[in-house]
Parts: sequence; structure tokens; C-alpha cells
Amino acid sequence: MAEAMKQKLVEMLKGIERYNPENLSLLQKYVEIQVNENAYDLDANLAVLKLYQLNPPQFDKDVTCQILLKALTNLPHTDFVLCKCLLNERIMQDPDIANILYLANMLEGCQFQLAWQQIDKMNNICCRIMGFNDSIRKFVCHVVGITFQTINESLLVELLGGKYQVNENVLSQWIKKYGWRMEERAESGNIIFIANQDENIKTKNITEKIDFDNVAGLMAACL
Repeated sequence: MAEAMKQKLVEMLKGIERYNPENLSLLQKYVEIQVNENAYDLDANLAVLKLYQLNPPQFDKDVTCQILLKALTNLPHTDFVLCKCLLNERIMQDPDIANILYLANMLEGCQFQLAWQQIDKMNNICCRIMGFNDSIRKFVCHVVGITFQTINESLLVELLGGKYQVNENVLSQWIKKYGWRMEERAESGNIIFIANQDENIKTKNITEKIDFDNVAGLMAACL
């Protein structure tokens, strides 16, 4: 259903109809479809926020919260920043939206343990977004993958949401998904091998080209 709606709206979002407030109800319905089907369309969601900006009486806080949370599911892309730019100061002071902004700061700062605490406090709105927690874990794994060569199993569990949310089976699924490897070490706890970061460093040959015309004046001044 989400894909069908996306195809229906693609032409509308390209033209002047993008700013027609009469289309707002259809776009809001599309946001709800994204939430329920774990789909995502940044362009359509930005159009909703722009219409709210142009037509303040039609502002809907619940839809805005859903759009912001959906943007967080697409980290590390900068979707959340684009959405935030369409909110005014008054809207950002709303308690629910302020909580989402705080969560975004925790995630962007890679303070994942604090982020999961915040998600737990916001469970009433986060739980409405299908696949939200797994999308955050995907971002966590992205950060882990570019940061660590090895990581202790207990630390990875904390970063992914804690032992009450991430049991052994769930952890194994994420390790397998990213091609990591666990080694059991009784004395210090299990170690997970992520990657040799040295192998990810790509060398680049830099060739400098200076034309004679660029230095002719300098050479003449030295004579």
C-alpha cells in the first residue's frame, strides 16, 4: 500500500500542488501508512511539514512526531536536520517534540545508553513506529562497525538496548547480519571481532600539477 501511495503522489510532489493545503489530508494518511508498514518517504514528509509551516492552523503534533521519529530511523543520513529546519521555536518547545529533539541529540552524539533510556521514557510514541527500535540498532551497528576492531559482548548488548531487550538470539542475529565474529573468553567475557580498521583505510595518490603560467610571475620577480 505504501508503494502504491508513493507512485500516486510522485507527480504531485514535483509541482505546485505540493503546496496545496487541500492535499494535506492525503499526505497525512501517507505518513500513517509509512508508520504502520515500516516504509519511508522523506520528500512526502517534508512536504507535510512545509504545509504546516505555511498553514499553522492545520498543524498536527502527532503527525509531526511521527515524521521526526521516522527521520531518526534513517540515521546516519541527515533527514532529521532537514525536518527540524521546518519547525519553529514554539513547536520545538512542545514536551513531546522536545523529547524527540533530545533523543536525536543523544543518537547523533553516539550516547546510545542514554538514548535507550530516553526511548524507554518515550515508549508511548516510539512504539507506534513499526521497526523503530531495530532501525536504531541498525544505526548503532553502523557506528560500531566504523569505530571498533573488537568490542566486548556486554558493551555491545548495552549499546543495542540492554540485556532486557537484546537476548542471546537477538544479539546473534545482529552479529551474523554484519559478518562479525564472536570469540568466547571466559576470563574477560566474550569478544566480538568487528573489523581490522587498518584494512578500511584507502590510500590515495595525490598529483600536483603546476602550469608554467602560474609561476612565471614569481620567477620573473626573483631574477
